[in-house]
Amino acid sequence: MKPKKVYTFATISEFHRISGLPKPDHPLVSLVDYGLVEYQIKENEIGWVQNFYSIGLKRNIQYKFRYGQQQYDFDEGLLSFVAPGQLVQLTMEKPEIKPTGWLLLIHPDFIWNTTLAKNIKQYDFFGYAVNEALFLSDREEAIIVEIMQNIQREYHSTIDKFSQSIIVAQIELLLTYCERFYQRQFITRKKVSHQILTKLEDILNDYFNHDSLINEGLPSAQYIAGLLHVSPNYLGSLLKSLTGQTTQQHIHEKLIEKAKEKLSTTNLSVSEIAYELGFEHPQSFNKLFKTKTNQSPLEFRQSFN
Repeated sequence: MKPKKVYTFATISEFHRISGLPKPDHPLVSLVDYGLVEYQIKENEIGWVQNFYSIGLKRNIQYKFRYGQQQYDFDEGLLSFVAPGQLVQLTMEKPEIKPTGWLLLIHPDFIWNTTLAKNIKQYDFFGYAVNEALFLSDREEAIIVEIMQNIQREYHSTIDKFSQSIIVAQIELLLTYCERFYQRQFITRKKVSHQILTKLEDILNDYFNHDSLINEGLPSAQYIAGLLHVSPNYLGSLLKSLTGQTTQQHIHEKLIEKAKEKLSTTNLSVSEIAYELGFEHPQSFNKLFKTKTNQSPLEFRQSFN
């Protein structure tokens, strides 16, 4: 549901102002103590789009945040990632407990013409930010806070020709740790991960058991991820971590399973089966089947005779 009012923050200074904070010490990078934030907003439900990156480590937040399809309650230590242009939705509630945490704001202009400017877009969790937050252990949280505070100490010190390089290096270190912790989360949060796997199987079974293949062809990884309310990158990383296969490989496995069923239980020709499985050309079906099974469809069928 679209919020009643959407704010746009072009600069970090604008975000400071609406958060009831003094002007930032540095216009392009800022570490905010979340316990000091007092949103200067009258509406109960708002949205905002910011033109900078933010990495938030928050606890005891009474507000309800929504990124994309997912809502988060920040009652335990977790990291959230928001990239420029993403919509954040916020439902304001009167806080019963003082919120705590940190919010690191990074304007793209600060990292312009550095390797990070290109590489930051390759970190999957800035795509995950609309779907999956990062839960931290106490030890992991201490590491993240220390790096954030190192960044703050650097931009508080005398600015010289080394300042930007040192801060960028700290941001890269922070993101590398976050990447490590995300990989750990895939393993430790097995219940959530396996729920996604179960839903994936249900979606593929439903798709392959109806006329969707004939009408639409093979489903794309993006289509499947959308039904699961996660990003394609997140789904691919999760599946790779848990099963060693990509999303496309899972789709192909289901396709081959369905093809084997038709080859062994029906009298349909290989061309007819290829058509029912969404292939315009039987040759493409034959090639994929042989790649996956080391047999042609006819060889597989003959093995049952």
